[in-house]
Amino acid sequence: MRASRLLSILLMLQTRGRLTAESLAETFEVSVRTVYRDIEQLSAGGVPVYADRGPGGGFQLLDGFRTKLTGLTENEAETLFLSGLPGPATQLGLADQLLSAQLKLSAALPERSRASAQKMAQRFHLDPVGWFRSSDQARLLPTLAHAVWTETVVEIGYRRSQSMVTRRIHPLGLVLKAGTWYVVAERSGERRTYRVSNIESLTPSGDRFTRPKDFDLVRFWTDSSRAFEVGLYRDQAVLRASPRAMMRLERLGATVMEAARESADSPDSDGWVRITIPIESIDQAAIDLLMLGTEAEVLKPRELRRRIATAARGMATLNE
Repeated sequence: MRASRLLSILLMLQTRGRLTAESLAETFEVSVRTVYRDIEQLSAGGVPVYADRGPGGGFQLLDGFRTKLTGLTENEAETLFLSGLPGPATQLGLADQLLSAQLKLSAALPERSRASAQKMAQRFHLDPVGWFRSSDQARLLPTLAHAVWTETVVEIGYRRSQSMVTRRIHPLGLVLKAGTWYVVAERSGERRTYRVSNIESLTPSGDRFTRPKDFDLVRFWTDSSRAFEVGLYRDQAVLRASPRAMMRLERLGATVMEAARESADSPDSDGWVRITIPIESIDQAAIDLLMLGTEAEVLKPRELRRRIATAARGMATLNE
């Protein structure tokens, strides 16, 4: 445990520069006295670490010192070979860099770890795109990624429904969700999400912006995604559903499927159950529930029941 902590301290000093004993103690959940003992151990081992006393002081490595030790365990190295998705890397314009990084990592590993890492890559493949669809075309993604990295203001032509709008945005981060790229950006003091494939034009303005210190991309995406899913469903529908319909409901997403399972009552003699599921609107629910065919009966709301009956009669007449 101590050897692992010493290595972590060394790598933190190398990558972050000066660190205080208090911050190191908090990070590793040990006492300040333990941190001082660890620093002494590093110094005894030949690591040129020194301390600046007084306010603003802390521990720091001697200028120019770099360790070649990566500190990667065998499991950590294996995991890194899972992290590189070739499709998204290519879209970002980073395919060559990804390949180069993996080759360098492989060359730096001991023979046993190298074999394990390659074995991991050969046995697991991550495909972020859903079935029966391809990933969005995002031709402007590399330019947008560069703007995110360099904190450059961009002007975009954005396709929204049947119209085009122009927006001047501060791009804060990129997110890949189920094969679709989104850019999280700030505009007029508000944070918004734009689908990258809907961006028809992109022009870097040359102006720079200051990235908000309190912005956390992962937290923002998680919170906004949850809020979107909750706000998407504005009503409920009550159905009688067969076992086959219950299986087909998986196509409507985890939220609907979970609600169906939780609300299902005891099955009747034919295995049908009464369920309550969330719906976006009458129009969308009619489209979604028609796929259940004769495996489900809509009980409520009445307008949805009438809408599905009308659609079914129209389909029957059209296909006579």
